[in-house]
Amino acid sequence: MRFEPNSHAFTYLLGLLAALPTFGIDMILPTLSATGASLGAPASEIGLAMSVYLLGLGAALVVYGPLSDRIGRRPVVMFGAALLALASAGCMLARSLPQLLIFRALQGVGASGPGTGALTIVRDLFEGEAARARMSIIVLAINIVPMIAPTVGAALLQLGGWQAVYWVPFAGGCVLLLAMRGFPETARIDPRAGLSPIGVARDYLSVLAHPICVGYALCNAAAAGAVFAYITGSSLFLIDVVGLGPRQYGLVFGASSLSVMAGSLLNQRLGGYGVTPRQIIAIGLSLSTALAASLTVMAVADGRSLPLVMLVMTGVALSFGLISPNAISEALEPVPAIAGAAGAVVMFLQMLGAASSSWLVSWLFDGRSALSMAVTMLAFCLLAIAAFLAVMLVGGREHDLPTEAN
Repeated sequence: MRFEPNSHAFTYLLGLLAALPTFGIDMILPTLSATGASLGAPASEIGLAMSVYLLGLGAALVVYGPLSDRIGRRPVVMFGAALLALASAGCMLARSLPQLLIFRALQGVGASGPGTGALTIVRDLFEGEAARARMSIIVLAINIVPMIAPTVGAALLQLGGWQAVYWVPFAGGCVLLLAMRGFPETARIDPRAGLSPIGVARDYLSVLAHPICVGYALCNAAAAGAVFAYITGSSLFLIDVVGLGPRQYGLVFGASSLSVMAGSLLNQRLGGYGVTPRQIIAIGLSLSTALAASLTVMAVADGRSLPLVMLVMTGVALSFGLISPNAISEALEPVPAIAGAAGAVVMFLQMLGAASSSWLVSWLFDGRSALSMAVTMLAFCLLAIAAFLAVMLVGGREHDLPTEAN
């Protein structure tokens, strides 16, 4: 099977590459209790199944990025898909918590390969508006998953027990492995480039020394932090304070996920009308900051307006759908020769922003208001604005800075 870059088949492949890593995070949530009971593990320990997956995912990004610059995107994606399928089978066969944790870590390592490939393949094949449109597809796929994965996980739990939840990543890895057999290599590989640690370090230093790459990567990470502040804080406030039931909260959270999708689609439409990436980022940052400030005012006044909280959640999610595709595309644009390393930096910083904001919301939560969520969202929105303004101050997308791997 051959994939033309402008075909529907390529779009579906891109969505699969982007969605697979996230499925491993969200889909097992409804099964953790049953998994712990089956393996004889206490609730305090079964949560490690999430932690080791994220650890494997993040650590592998650092390796896969420069590796894909040197040996190609296709072998990295295929290795990751194969490892994901094998590790998922291992999870199904696990008979103790240590066994499950080992295979979950390997799952994360495997899933990181397709995740890295999604960003780098787009950068290899597209530029400008075409690249931003494909980045919107990636953001769309990533944000559809949290909306449907827990429901799928719950259904599979009823169908075949906790082991059944690993059918999806196993099948996804197998399908991706077969699909990549007909996918051509997209990286421009320099035959002089080796796999030495010095060479890899040089790639990362080149990325970190490029203010445009770093600025847009930080802007994207801070915008993700604002989104994860409401993901964490909304459950604490709406369930523990307002008193919504799980089903009601699910509907509210689903609406916010749909808003990210709407933002991604709106981003494509605005790009078609000639609105520049910087203008779209500025619109998204202005909207999210204004909403976060409004929520902060309400929280300081000890208000508990459910409509306002829902408006802020959906608005900030829509803003992220506008900001992220453009910020990621602009971060990768100046360094085509080391797009793998740049993509690894972008995704690592995004995970760091998400994790730090989630922790901050939980740490500041007072048990009676939305203040921790509001303040954290506003702080990360302001950080995103600061990073964006810093990019503007250095003059936009400059190409006279180091862009080539040596």
